Amino acid sequence: MKILFSAGEASGDLHGANLAKALRRLQPDIELIGMGGELMSDAGVRIIYDIKNLGVIGVGEIIKKIPFFFKLRSYLVDVMEREKPDALVCIDYPGFNMRLIKKAKAAGITVVYYILPTIWAWHKSRGKIIAAYTDLAVSLFPFEADMYRDMGTNVVYGGHPLLDTVKPTMSKAEAYAHFGLDTGKRTVLLMPGSRMQEVSGLFPPMLAAGKRIAAAVDDVQFIVPRASTVDKAALEAYTAEAGLDVHIGDDHVYDMMHIADAAVAASGTATLETALMGLPTLLIYRVNRLTYLLSKVLVHVDSIGLPNIIAGRRIMPELWQDDVTPENIAACIIPLLTKPQEHAAAGAAMLAVRDEMGEPGAVCRTSEIVLNFIKEKHLHEAI
Repeated sequence: MKILFSAGEASGDLHGANLAKALRRLQPDIELIGMGGELMSDAGVRIIYDIKNLGVIGVGEIIKKIPFFFKLRSYLVDVMEREKPDALVCIDYPGFNMRLIKKAKAAGITVVYYILPTIWAWHKSRGKIIAAYTDLAVSLFPFEADMYRDMGTNVVYGGHPLLDTVKPTMSKAEAYAHFGLDTGKRTVLLMPGSRMQEVSGLFPPMLAAGKRIAAAVDDVQFIVPRASTVDKAALEAYTAEAGLDVHIGDDHVYDMMHIADAAVAASGTATLETALMGLPTLLIYRVNRLTYLLSKVLVHVDSIGLPNIIAGRRIMPELWQDDVTPENIAACIIPLLTKPQEHAAAGAAMLAVRDEMGEPGAVCRTSEIVLNFIKEKHLHEAI
């Protein structure tokens, strides 16, 4: 059996890698190819396009790269024709993948969609496209599965893969030593995102806030996890310009979360990861003005952070757009470092999110669902 993956971001690379490993455990001779990154490659996926410089955010940025995305989609269509995979597994990245699934469906390739578009937040019309062009959709949340099912999608609830993967691999003492951090200092984790556009917009105010935090809080240190899609030299240039001493780590992000006292994170998967680790976190979100104005019209939620949406209330503070300033970031983080009761309450609220997300084992369940579905579908077609 041969499966073609299509993942376009660092989070998709992570989910794709975990799914690939689970599929290989079930069927060691399976052939996995696709668009992905370092993690998927390490998991045994033959990478046909590296996503390192792929991620873009914002309407203006996407418009500029439309010709490129057309070429990339055509390239993947050519790959489908040449490789003749038994199935296409799309992972998140809806702006690209929802057009790709139409091409795959027209070519008679079985289409599976994993990490579905967030129709519960915006772009509800995407649910109709998923229903029309996917053979199977695998949902992360029960409420999400219900929404897609109501739209006529063949959807199953697999659970959230982060419940399996979000856990430290070292003791706190080992983590402090590994990252070269001082056990006597409080630690702030800065997570500016996995795309260079995010980093360029969010890392400078994070670093400026870090200087304010360091001036107000004795014995504090900062650490940044480097996404595989971001060059370390770029992060070092930002920290040097800001004049803030920051440790940059390449791996073991959950061990960083394990020893951190607070975090500032770009909106996205990272905020759900910090919630599952019980780490008090500030979410920040900033895009170009056109994208923001459109989102104000299209988005139907009061909070954009998944922990807040799952909890049904604002358990994680959020700063949007013009509110993302060094002053506001520092004002949110300093109390978490200096007031034990606030820190404890924030951490407990975050951990409660885990209880709302179901049982572990999602990756194994999803791999079994995907593999059995593809086998049964091809067996049915052969009869």
